[in-house]
Amino acid sequence: MPKMIVSIDGVVIKEVQLTKDRTTLGRRPYNDIVIDNLAVSGEHAVLQMTGSDVYLEDLNSTNGSYVNGKAVKKQLLQNNDTVEIGKYKIKYVNEAPGANFEKTMIFKAGAGGLAAAASAGRIDATGADLSGVNAAIKVLSGAAAGREVPLVKVVTTIGKPGVAVAAITKRPHGFVVAHVEGGNKPTLNGAAIGAEPVTLKNGDMLELAGTQMQFVQA
Repeated sequence: MPKMIVSIDGVVIKEVQLTKDRTTLGRRPYNDIVIDNLAVSGEHAVLQMTGSDVYLEDLNSTNGSYVNGKAVKKQLLQNNDTVEIGKYKIKYVNEAPGANFEKTMIFKAGAGGLAAAASAGRIDATGADLSGVNAAIKVLSGAAAGREVPLVKVVTTIGKPGVAVAAITKRPHGFVVAHVEGGNKPTLNGAAIGAEPVTLKNGDMLELAGTQMQFVQA
């Protein structure tokens, strides 16, 4: 199934499966792919799926849409094409996942609870295998209390889409967490987390979308 992998400054922030004939992209919250940035128009572009083909069409956006560095109005996307909108890069992937990638894992905690997803590859930018990293997010409250989300991937996104989403990123010297989207900012040990990454330490307490979690690292 084709998908779009959204990143900024080399950090993956979301991954969206293309399951509909028409997938909208823009700054407004009713879009299928929401990018909350002033460089992105309210209704910026649309992805149209015809059979196995996916076309990107710019919706007369203010700053335009680019594919592999070239401004486009409408273009058929090829596997691994990079769509550029503002500072965001959106990679189009339309092939079976390889050995270094896993399907998204989602832990549903019921209405109003936590949905945690790990949505990036096991291999980091330096080619190092992260599968041996022994760190996790432990859910402490809500219907998913007791669940653990292993941090075995480069980026793990946690939260409730549309409410609050944070990204935990593996770096050479440890893990960092940053607020990705949503009006309700997550907190780390009681302090609000912004867009700037904050280093995580063993035992740190996170709260996101009303759910309490703990970062644990052996």
